[in-house]
Amino acid sequence: MDTVSPPMYRWNTIPWRKLERAVFKLQKRIFQASQRGDVRAIHRLQRLLIHSSSAKYLAVRRVTQDNQGKKTAGVDGVKSLTPEARLKLVNNLKLKPSGKATRRVWIPKPGKNEKRPLGIPTMYDRALQALVKMAMEPEWEAKFEAKSYGFRPGRSAHDAIQAIFSSIKQCPKYVLDADISKCFDRINHSKLLQKTETFPKLKRILSQWLKAGVKDGNNWLTTEEGTPQGGVISPLLANIALHGLETAVRAAIPGSITVNGKRQHNWKPEVVRYADDFVILHRDVQVLKKCQQVAQEWLKQIGLEINWEKTQIVHSLESGKGYQTGFDFLGFEIRQYHTDKHNSARNYQNEPLGFKTIIKPSFQAIQRHYEHLATIVDQHRSTPQYVLIQRLNSVITGWTNYYRTACSGKTFRKLDELIYKKLLAWAIRRHQNIGIREVVNKYWRQIGKAKWTFATTEGLYLGRHSATPKIRHLIVKGSSSPFDGNWQYWTTRLRKHPEINPKVAKLLKLQKGVCVHCGLLFKSGDLIEVHHQDGCTSNNHVNNLMALHRHCHDQIHGQKVYK
Repeated sequence: MDTVSPPMYRWNTIPWRKLERAVFKLQKRIFQASQRGDVRAIHRLQRLLIHSSSAKYLAVRRVTQDNQGKKTAGVDGVKSLTPEARLKLVNNLKLKPSGKATRRVWIPKPGKNEKRPLGIPTMYDRALQALVKMAMEPEWEAKFEAKSYGFRPGRSAHDAIQAIFSSIKQCPKYVLDADISKCFDRINHSKLLQKTETFPKLKRILSQWLKAGVKDGNNWLTTEEGTPQGGVISPLLANIALHGLETAVRAAIPGSITVNGKRQHNWKPEVVRYADDFVILHRDVQVLKKCQQVAQEWLKQIGLEINWEKTQIVHSLESGKGYQTGFDFLGFEIRQYHTDKHNSARNYQNEPLGFKTIIKPSFQAIQRHYEHLATIVDQHRSTPQYVLIQRLNSVITGWTNYYRTACSGKTFRKLDELIYKKLLAWAIRRHQNIGIREVVNKYWRQIGKAKWTFATTEGLYLGRHSATPKIRHLIVKGSSSPFDGNWQYWTTRLRKHPEINPKVAKLLKLQKGVCVHCGLLFKSGDLIEVHHQDGCTSNNHVNNLMALHRHCHDQIHGQKVYK
């Protein structure tokens, strides 16, 4: 499995394609062994992968070139490694943690005054965690429940929303909208390590990471429970800890029941989980309350509890029964409305149901987005117009792509109207000695058929929310995984994902999902960048563009990714 020897290559001459293929073959074998329950084969293959030079190179590249936090240091102050330092890290990488604590960084929660603690490991621990994750993730991808969507390759928040829509589109239901209190901070270590069921040496390594401690400023704190947010392997460990919740809830409820002398089938509740947020859906509120008790008791076993302040029972359609109508989940508002027969949803016999399911951006998400845009405008009072446009476009594109699968047309048009008023005030403030007509003619132009477009004389213009086309997201197949080897399915899903940039999606289709530089297929989680072949970033003709991995893009330009 040692496809390369460290002394033989410099960083820019390593055969990455050969390494990627070798590692994926092992991961696929681990996935298949986990599917058939062959524990001995799983552990043997995991040891082989962890000791493989190929996997070590890929782990180091992932944390030093691809990860967004590559320029963030741990307690040892190491960051932004040079190519020589990366090779040295590969040579020193062994199944033994550094023994150093994580560095605590506080980041604000969106839309709240609270802050979330992140634990930043050392660069060595990050690389080792990435290596261990390569070995453990295929095993658990074969075990995880079908409707667990958070922090998993090939799955996203849009799959969770589509699963909820599929559950209620034919029948209104009561919904337990639940939240786990401080999930990452309170997971019981012994219960988590027991659930991993891995070999003793790896279990000791995981235990040392969990109990490494935290340095918060000048204070050193012990960690007797929880997994540090910010670690490479922390999301996987959190998913392992919460694995089994759906099975426990569904097992407590019979599959059918007699109601008013009639046998009701399909009585099992639906559980949709995204990380530490989950919803349980059922047509009977008493059954839902029993599910709530089952979930509460199950969470206690791993040291967790439901956050009652953020947990509520609602109904997707009916109101006036003491329950709120509709609920928010992952930034979306999900609600059903009574309609006439012409606008109603229809059942499988094409009969009107009398209601319609509407999923749209939540009020809080809209408010946070507009406040973000308004703050950007206020912070660029004296900057050139093109700088403001570039900054706003990046935010608008990301937000609209996330919500393009929902009923967002009215919301998008309203946001365009609000940002126009904000920009008009921005422009008038800059030119108080001329009339409004002259101000408008200076900053707004006709681009194509679109009039009143905020644009520069060079043709750079502000994108509109309403210009984003709506697409329908297809939910991921139940037990499918990127480790099953079905590359045609996963590359197609990647280019059709709602959050993929339309320009990148077009390039992926032309390139058949393959990176032109390294020849490997793009996978879920890969960072994709657009390369201009002639070096002119203003020439965005499709013949001048290529979709590349971030590390391939760096290699082509010969850039040093450290400072």
